[in-house]
Amino acid sequence: MSDWLKANQLLISGGLAALLVLVLYKTIGPIAAFAIIVMPFAAFTAVRVSTAFVILFILFSYFRLHEAFPVLMPFKIPKLLALASLLGIFWHLFITKQLKPHWNSCHILFFALFIWLTVCVFAASNRGLAIEYWAGILTKVFIMVFAISWWMTTLSHFNLVRIGIMLSGTSIALVALQNKANGIGLVEGTRVTISRDIRSQLGDPNDLSLVLMFPVSFLAAELFDSNGHKWRRILACTGLVLVISGVIATQSRGGLLGIAAVLSFFVYQKVKNPIIVGAIGAVGMLVMVIFAGITDRQSGGAAEGGVDASAMGRIYAWQAAINMALSNPLTGVGVNNFYSNYFFYSPHWDGKNHAVHSTWFQVLGETGFVGLMVFILVIVGIYRSLNRTIVRNSLNFDPKIAINAYALKAGLIGFMVSGTFLTQAFTWPLYIILSLTIALEKLATDNAKEKDYGNFSQNMA
Repeated sequence: MSDWLKANQLLISGGLAALLVLVLYKTIGPIAAFAIIVMPFAAFTAVRVSTAFVILFILFSYFRLHEAFPVLMPFKIPKLLALASLLGIFWHLFITKQLKPHWNSCHILFFALFIWLTVCVFAASNRGLAIEYWAGILTKVFIMVFAISWWMTTLSHFNLVRIGIMLSGTSIALVALQNKANGIGLVEGTRVTISRDIRSQLGDPNDLSLVLMFPVSFLAAELFDSNGHKWRRILACTGLVLVISGVIATQSRGGLLGIAAVLSFFVYQKVKNPIIVGAIGAVGMLVMVIFAGITDRQSGGAAEGGVDASAMGRIYAWQAAINMALSNPLTGVGVNNFYSNYFFYSPHWDGKNHAVHSTWFQVLGETGFVGLMVFILVIVGIYRSLNRTIVRNSLNFDPKIAINAYALKAGLIGFMVSGTFLTQAFTWPLYIILSLTIALEKLATDNAKEKDYGNFSQNMA
């Protein structure tokens, strides 16, 4: 009997699969039957091109491409990409073992941060809000930090990520500029948004400026790369102008500060004079403010004397964050709980809750002094890792590693500067920078070892 089963196992499997498809078709409908037919092919594709799915997941999750282009909304692309990425990660981690884990000091710091955020979730004043954010955002970030840092093993992977970020940023900028030209979704009459009518995350001008600011460092790295091809630098310059124009259209002061910091960093690589760089940065910032028309804003414009309403709103929010930390020094009020607790801790109440509008005060208010300390240690760890990569690469210079290292370092500087006025502590930018930084240091270390071994072999010969 067993011999007969072995001889006909393919036929039996096919018959059972056909029966399953028929049962699903009769009980649920044609969509379920189609899904079960397509599933093996989808699983095979997810395993074979796992890196592509991981990169696309990053781009769709961060840039919200499906919300910027609503025609993509019905396809549930982020969820499909998440499933494909997880399947690929599981397969290559436990079955083929092509995904080889390695540890970096930044991994340990990030793990400590995640553990503390989890503690703050269960200590939150509104545990439901905190758990929802933890399950929907933080767990994805946790998984993808390790997956990306282990998966990006070649320069071609980094090139795909960099190109994807630059193209996605330019695409979002074009949509923003089109909305600005047509007066679509404007806040306060002048500040551009995207898909505000469908409650998109891009529907807030500050959040939109944050999304657009991230690709600035990658485009600027391409533009300032003296080893790059002329046409690539021209295309990068075009994309950079479009993205900066998109940030200007949001009239976000935090976004403009971030851009000024990023561009000043690259200018400093060419002109090693901090006074000249500072002067160029100040003039550039003034020009962007004029083009942005911030003086015409209904909040924070020239019509408001003294300290404008927008600035006072931030000051009140920051005071609320300090009060939250003083009341709960260890854990704060809990992850994603600042907005719901604003009334209880703010010195000023105007009838509605407000966002914190600062990364540093967000971490302080929601995770306490301990959380802020660990968060700063993560940033310091990333900065030191990038410095190690740059120094190691300078010994055996590879321009492709250098461009990625400088892009990530500029992105980190832009994050720290703009983070003073934008809420981005637990969103994707920092953690994409973190995971790529870990992977790049590993790649630079491996390349240095290979070159040193090659030189040793030649000397021995």
